[in-house]
Amino acid sequence: MQPQGQTRSTPTLKPCQYRPMLSSQDCCVLNGGSGAWAFQSLAGQLATAIGIEVSNEPRRFNYLLQSEEITGDSQIGSFIPLDALRLASDKRLLASCFQKYQVPTPRTWLTDSWEEALRFVREHKNKEWCLKYPTGCGAAGHKMLSAESTETSNWPRPFIIQEFIRLEHPEVYRTFCAGGEIFGWVARRYSSGGGTSPWVAHARGARYVRLEGPPPEVLHVAECALKAAGLVDSFGCVDLLRRPSGEWVALEVGTDGLFNHVDRELDDPALEAELLDRIAKAFWRAFSKLC
Repeated sequence: MQPQGQTRSTPTLKPCQYRPMLSSQDCCVLNGGSGAWAFQSLAGQLATAIGIEVSNEPRRFNYLLQSEEITGDSQIGSFIPLDALRLASDKRLLASCFQKYQVPTPRTWLTDSWEEALRFVREHKNKEWCLKYPTGCGAAGHKMLSAESTETSNWPRPFIIQEFIRLEHPEVYRTFCAGGEIFGWVARRYSSGGGTSPWVAHARGARYVRLEGPPPEVLHVAECALKAAGLVDSFGCVDLLRRPSGEWVALEVGTDGLFNHVDRELDDPALEAELLDRIAKAFWRAFSKLC
């Protein structure tokens, strides 16, 4: 996912080919409030790709990026469901959701007690464990956890303790979904001879490499994660990794808004354009169901 405030140049986009006849009050890319500046570049890309305006006021159907007036209880038409936005932005909620729907993931445990967290680590010394910061992106705030770790003050509860799967060559994979179709298959890696980190994040210097296509096992895990989070019919992505034993597991899902957005800087102009094109088609399919 791309954190707020990280910008890039806007690619050349073709006007939307799927836009029906609209009134001025029908649709918009909703981007308003004090945090709107962080989404400005993406808002412009989406508006051009979909063929709608950027607005700081909600309309009948919205591509919601940022708004200080929208809450989980708001009654607005949103391309990406509000519940899915909340799940994707909070790893505590997402961990509970994945457990409920039995999405294959690294072993994850939630607790409000630091003492219980350390006891859990001591009782499971056969694995490595990490403490995940619940609302960060790009692995911001994550740290390794041991039985001797010291509690950090003001850490949001519950604590997320997750199995750390150490790889000889750290890499994370991503696939995307728009309008019910899973597409795109990329790996996030550190360049040979460059810096590295156990947290394979774009913000830490990792870069994307496009691959031929996800294996069937990946499609199954990705679909499970997207369905659990309620993102199948709108837009989202799934980050996965492969255990040394060969099993694929989902780490998290991502989507656009309200606090971060899916990274479009994929070092592959064709895939970047395909991403926006598929989002535009999915947006209008979803809007047509309201008509």
